[in-house]
Amino acid sequence: MDFIDQIRAIASRIEATKNLIQTEEATKNAFIMPLIQALGYNVFDPLEVTPELVADIGTKKGEKVDYAILKNGKPIIIFECKKCGVDLNINHAAQLLRYFHVTEARFAVLTNGIIFQIFTDLEQPNKMDEKPFLEFNILDFKESEAEELKKFAKSSFDIESILVTANELKYTRHIRNILQQLVTNPTDDFIKLIAADLIAGKRFTPAIRDQFANISVKAFKSLISTIINDRLKVAMSPEPLPHVEDEEKKEVIVSESKSEIVTTAEEWEGFFTIRSILRDFVSPKRIFIRDAMSYCAIILDDNNRKPICRLRFNNPERLVISLFNGKEEEKININDVDDIYQYSDKLKATLFSYIGVQNKDDNTQPTVFV
Repeated sequence: MDFIDQIRAIASRIEATKNLIQTEEATKNAFIMPLIQALGYNVFDPLEVTPELVADIGTKKGEKVDYAILKNGKPIIIFECKKCGVDLNINHAAQLLRYFHVTEARFAVLTNGIIFQIFTDLEQPNKMDEKPFLEFNILDFKESEAEELKKFAKSSFDIESILVTANELKYTRHIRNILQQLVTNPTDDFIKLIAADLIAGKRFTPAIRDQFANISVKAFKSLISTIINDRLKVAMSPEPLPHVEDEEKKEVIVSESKSEIVTTAEEWEGFFTIRSILRDFVSPKRIFIRDAMSYCAIILDDNNRKPICRLRFNNPERLVISLFNGKEEEKININDVDDIYQYSDKLKATLFSYIGVQNKDDNTQPTVFV
């Protein structure tokens, strides 16, 4: 089992048990130690993972770090752990900052078992930064974030290699947060900037502000969808479509030259989410996307007679996924694309019906197909 599969297995257990965890100690045992072990460290060897490492601070004796990962007898990563469900805040980070200063570790982790905030000393040597350069949510992560976390694994741990990307990750995260805020709730200064040429000579009234705020949000979404759509079309390089019935062509296939259909960012994200869910059972290359006016079809082997699901995302305020049980189609409202993971079992069952594998109730995993 590779690293990302181990993380997904841990995430599955956390999702199932998080409401049962009531204490910090239980959070450590059930959530945090398994992650440390997934990184390749022996949590039962105190020479490798030391719980309650003493970190005396000046005259303040008896201060202890919850966990320290050691290399050659010296701490390289320290952990401050909080109870599952607790919101991580600046006070917790301040406590970790003190520990960081008196140990030789270059990396510090603040976690509640679900969110893992990772800090280093990019601003000043031996002084922990106030903001993490990486935040990993084990219940909601992208593969690229898992790859960054993997750099802390025992087999690949290299301080210089991590620090090379840490600075870029920190500022990229900050800029993304600003852009995300502007996309959903643009500031007055931003609206004034983009509206300056368009309202030259006019007073910037509240009505104009509201008008351009709405236009800005729509423009952002349109731009992002267009960029993703164009880039993915090139990357996908789809093969010629097989023969289908004339009526199916009208519904599913529209030639690029005259198509008015635009595959949105949400539809592409949904497509790759489904590929990710099914990748252990069938080659991702066998899963195709076909967009239509009324829905976006995700199909097996580029065959419209093997629908895995349909994404009805044309209305961004009402996302619907259609799941199949034989010929029966079940339409389900979802809040966002990540909700697709909740229906992984049904998607797998549909796939298995096409590739001749029974979806058993036991823990046996089907063989990977290519």
